[in-house]
Amino acid sequence: MPQGDKSSYSNKQKRQAQHIEEGYEKRGTSKPEAERRAWATVNKETGGGRKSGSGRGHPTNTAPSRKGGHIGGAASAGRTAAQRSTSAKKAVAIRKRNAEHRASAH
Repeated sequence: MPQGDKSSYSNKQKRQAQHIEEGYEKRGTSKPEAERRAWATVNKETGGGRKSGSGRGHPTNTAPSRKGGHIGGAASAGRTAAQRSTSAKKAVAIRKRNAEHRASAH
């Protein structure tokens, strides 16, 4: 089977990949990258291409679909309260400066 051939995937797997790809594109990912990620997710969840039928191995693992949301926030969680506070104060100052700049530009 040539690389990229999707004939060994079930219709359900193809639908899953399509939905995942649409979700990535909605969030601004390019079409080729969204397709690559979608099929990687389907492969991780279902164990690769397999046609329907009994006795085909393991149940699906939905962890890869949930993974993205769990990754976020790890960076700020590892910072101290003082570091987060400093960062927040800096953000306020930048927003204020940008607002003043926009007001003077008009």
